[in-house]
Amino acid sequence: MAELRRSPLHDRHVALGAKFAEFGGWTMPLQYTSIVAEHKAVRSSVGVFDVSHLGGIRVTGPNARDFVNECLTNDLEKIGPGQAQYTLALTRQGGVVDDIIAYLIADDHVFLVPNAANNNDIYALLQRQAPGALEVSNEHPLYAKIALQGTHSDEILQALGAPYEHAYMHFRGGRIGDADVTVCRTGYTGEKGYELFVGADEAGPVWDAIVAAGEPYGILPCGLGARDTLRTEMGYPLHGHELSIGINPLEAMCGWAVGWDKPEFWGSEAVKEARATGVTRKIRALQAQGRGIPRPDMTVLDAAGAEVGRVTSGTFSPTLRVGIALALLDASITPGQEVVVDIRGRHETFDVKKPPLVQPQVREP
Repeated sequence: MAELRRSPLHDRHVALGAKFAEFGGWTMPLQYTSIVAEHKAVRSSVGVFDVSHLGGIRVTGPNARDFVNECLTNDLEKIGPGQAQYTLALTRQGGVVDDIIAYLIADDHVFLVPNAANNNDIYALLQRQAPGALEVSNEHPLYAKIALQGTHSDEILQALGAPYEHAYMHFRGGRIGDADVTVCRTGYTGEKGYELFVGADEAGPVWDAIVAAGEPYGILPCGLGARDTLRTEMGYPLHGHELSIGINPLEAMCGWAVGWDKPEFWGSEAVKEARATGVTRKIRALQAQGRGIPRPDMTVLDAAGAEVGRVTSGTFSPTLRVGIALALLDASITPGQEVVVDIRGRHETFDVKKPPLVQPQVREP
């Protein structure tokens, strides 16, 4: 078994008493105090996450934007330099290899952030198909990535002299202390927030500066446990759960991340055919009527007791204080209906809803 990789901030997490978990081949903080406390800090004030496990691939050279646009689903022609875009890499059959954030630096320069476990696969696919004039670089180990999430995230960046006034899905370069940082108005929590890229060797002082500047606002270091409950409330998909090679973008309710008018991209023929014929199952959100807490792979039944799908992600919502889930269900099951989740032999009733389950604040001024 391969040794788990460690974040450049690992020693900071140990000093804070973090509990660790394996994620995508990395050992990362699961929680520091409690998942509920960390979740509430983000929803009400501000939290800081180490997300250095996320990947990093740089594509440079003539027409780099056009090349990436011919590979990934979303349309990079819809954004300009200094903007980011959510996109997908598909198999030839239309399944999702990974979801990725593309950062357009220039027509000849695109930086991609895949998920940790898929970084090398996406790198290999791009490198294999790139024309000779392009350079595809695997920069996964070179950067630490810090997510500052919550309504007071901009005050903290302002106090540090870093960029903070740019719009959602935009990014800017700046400095924190002696370190160069790229500050991206992105995140995975549904709150106003930023993700910072910083050289791995300079990450420690930047983390320390953020934590110190956040003390007046009650900042909490947050682990992957809170990141998961926050994203589930939003209905944000997680690779290996709502996204996989066995689930296409339409089933995952991610058709909005497909540039349908583009002539081609990986898997375009298959996913366009699926769009024309319709899909038989879709990801839906579930909210418990009672006290049941759903977990992944639990069976979902209709009112007559027939199986209509399975839970892909399930947890307790600290905001709603009930069990919630995302589930891949028969397409006939629509928001407004009720279903039953088999929770270890106990049948619990859930309302089917269209996500998000909590009002997002990502575009907060």
